[in-house]
Amino acid sequence: MEETVAIGCVVKLDRGFPLVRLEDGAELRCKHATSLVKGERVRAVIGDRVRVSFAERNDKALIVEVLPRTRELVRKDPTERAVPQVLAANFDRVIVTQPSVEVNMRRLERELVLAHETGAAVSVVLTKADLAESEDEVEHVRERVRALVGADVETLVVSEAMPESVEAVRALVPEGTTAVLIGRSGVGKSSLVNLLVGRDVQETGTVRETDGAGRHTTVSREIVEVPGAGRIVDMPGVRGLGLWDAEEGIGAAFPDVEALAAQCRFRDCTHHEEPGCAVRAAVESSELTPERYASYQALQQEMAAMRDRREEARRMNKEK
Repeated sequence: MEETVAIGCVVKLDRGFPLVRLEDGAELRCKHATSLVKGERVRAVIGDRVRVSFAERNDKALIVEVLPRTRELVRKDPTERAVPQVLAANFDRVIVTQPSVEVNMRRLERELVLAHETGAAVSVVLTKADLAESEDEVEHVRERVRALVGADVETLVVSEAMPESVEAVRALVPEGTTAVLIGRSGVGKSSLVNLLVGRDVQETGTVRETDGAGRHTTVSREIVEVPGAGRIVDMPGVRGLGLWDAEEGIGAAFPDVEALAAQCRFRDCTHHEEPGCAVRAAVESSELTPERYASYQALQQEMAAMRDRREEARRMNKEK
């Protein structure tokens, strides 16, 4: 039987086999070629363009090649000491979601680092505004977030009761573009997707009356077409956000600290006890908050520890 080779995009990943949509619109369940997985340890992720081979369209196709990626969302694999894990590929924007009623600023900082590291445009969307006690509370939270993310990152508040807020988010994903939604479980990512699409395409969990948290229901990564706009990648809530190559992401997420660090007397200043440290001076003068300084230092130390582990892993592989 003659084999057909075609190119498509991975539009859904779950516990089974990747779903690939071909250029003619047909969708095929696929598995990876053994040589692809064992030879290069490469697996297709959501958003990947792949070359597939199949005999009949009702049979499982074989992913024989993952085409070069324009962008990757990468974290440290939580099951490995020093191995990267690609979560999504080939997108134009990362939308970081946090609930208006319960923003976790430390997690938001880490999410921003991962988002900036991709090189894509970055936005923050605060969900569940309708659960806040007042508009003043929502505005206070938005201003706190704006102060953290900086002027280059658009911060939006979305509420089911405000159709114009949904349209503002839709405008972030114009036709022909793809955005990735990231955020912990229960922040309302699937509900946001349903609002953007205009109907329930993603299952959502029951929301607790006490804190507005929803039960985590999304277990697969899926690309959803938004009418009159582009595409959204709805991802399961990611618990572990270990950093991989994130130096540039840290710089983009903490431009104020990086600017201060450039003024330190010593180029290799660690911003602890060195004389002439502009970062410590900014903390002491209240120009930089102790919390933001602590977050920056913690992320830099995490990256240094990761570099050490990767170097150790390379050395051990050479010795084998």
